[in-house]
Amino acid sequence: MPANPTTPPPVDTDTLRKFENPNGVPVKAPQPWYKGKLVKATIVPALMIGYGISTINNNGFYSSYDARRDIQKQFPNFRTRVDDILIVAPYFELAAVSLAGVESRNDRINTLLLIGKAEALMLSSVFLTKRLTNVARPDASDRLSFPSGHTAQAFLAASIVHAELRDKSQWYGVGAYGIATSVAALRMLNNKHWQSDVVAGAGFGILSAHLAYLSHRNRWGRKPRLLEGTSFSPLYYQGATGLTFTWRPTK
Repeated sequence: MPANPTTPPPVDTDTLRKFENPNGVPVKAPQPWYKGKLVKATIVPALMIGYGISTINNNGFYSSYDARRDIQKQFPNFRTRVDDILIVAPYFELAAVSLAGVESRNDRINTLLLIGKAEALMLSSVFLTKRLTNVARPDASDRLSFPSGHTAQAFLAASIVHAELRDKSQWYGVGAYGIATSVAALRMLNNKHWQSDVVAGAGFGILSAHLAYLSHRNRWGRKPRLLEGTSFSPLYYQGATGLTFTWRPTK
């Protein structure tokens, strides 16, 4: 029999999916966990920290003791204070590029917030680890050797430079990481740190920078009018390092 034209169409009783995708926009399949941002940001520094731990003292295929023996054989009387200055050299690079008119990834206030957050993460994690591990320095001056704070600071600054300027040129990051690597080498040449300390220190610095970017939720590229006329620059005075912040009110 023909259907009664006055019969109403069947009612869709499945209301659970009614508003899931009303416009029919294709939905991307979720990525596996190992392709997520957190894994990509932490895998390299985690491997560096792990390698550093594995070579503490006389452990590993090429241990910290082996590395120190070879370094002392080639450079028995090496001493310099350059590493104390180079730890903030990447920040000087970032400031110089900014003054030259090259736009970084973020405005100045967001960059300052990122630096502050990354520095807090690095300092707290490094000094807590130093206290927990209680590893003696090669020169036996104290038991705060692992990891290297100088190296962590240098690689954190280099990571900030790379993140802010990589869209302009990769060479900015290459230069910054080259400076950071020099700091790591000088810490061993100065007999202040073991191989394990500097490798793990580099991992702590990179990890702190990456976590700062992952957790930052400010409005990228947007600066309130109140913050116009702001500037920052590195500071080195009588052995102390830091950042200076300047604000000129606008009308």
